Amino acid sequence: MASRSLLTRGAAATRQQLGRSSIAGPSRVRLSSTVASLAYTRDTAGESGAAEPPAATASTPQLSPHDRELLTRMLRVDHAGEVAANTIYEAQARVFGRMGDPKTEKLMLEMWETEKKHLAVVRQLLQQHRVSPSKLMPLWSAAGSLLGGVTALLGKEAAMACTEAVETVIGEHYDDQLVHLRTLTETPAASASAATQTTASGEPALHPSLPLLADVITEFRDDELEHLDTAVEHDAQMAPAHALLSAVVGWGCRGAIAIAGRV
Repeated sequence: MASRSLLTRGAAATRQQLGRSSIAGPSRVRLSSTVASLAYTRDTAGESGAAEPPAATASTPQLSPHDRELLTRMLRVDHAGEVAANTIYEAQARVFGRMGDPKTEKLMLEMWETEKKHLAVVRQLLQQHRVSPSKLMPLWSAAGSLLGGVTALLGKEAAMACTEAVETVIGEHYDDQLVHLRTLTETPAASASAATQTTASGEPALHPSLPLLADVITEFRDDELEHLDTAVEHDAQMAPAHALLSAVVGWGCRGAIAIAGRV
């Protein structure tokens, strides 16, 4: 019991470091004010009743070369990361199913469902903002499958430690992205390059895709940190050589982020 309490306190500290309130147990609630991804996953109907495209704008903002490059790298990394996350959970679910552990298999399948939604949304974001995916997609997919399969073979605790390490890095990464997006969404008048139209007073108007993107990333971050919570609650920190495994996985994730944005 004392050990479990220590692990819970450790998870709470990690959440606070990533800018998220401490929420434990089955009473978790989404911190995002809205489920922004619905703009990309739900069709709407107009007054005529005819189906309309998703609410997300199909256009892309006019940005300075610097901000355009950052946005391109951001979405490219997010796409590569979601592909890898899907293959990690898929491989882990498959291994636990073959090992006769339906409880852990079900848990992995549930987390995989969230990543499937993320991937579908990020694919639309690439199209919306005219960003090409990483040229190393086969590598990220294979690396995810290998990492997921190996950690699952090492046992449930190791698989959960993998999730804990991956989601910690991803949570940090999404927070970094939100910091940059905030400079575009909170001061539109100071950066005309972030706008494609003007208000009635002649001030530059904020392009609608930017705050929407910030909301989507906030939603994704909260989802990933829920996975982190789940991993800690299922004994991630009791994995053999936990510190070493976490360090290796975390280092690999950070290296992949640095490469995927550029290639």
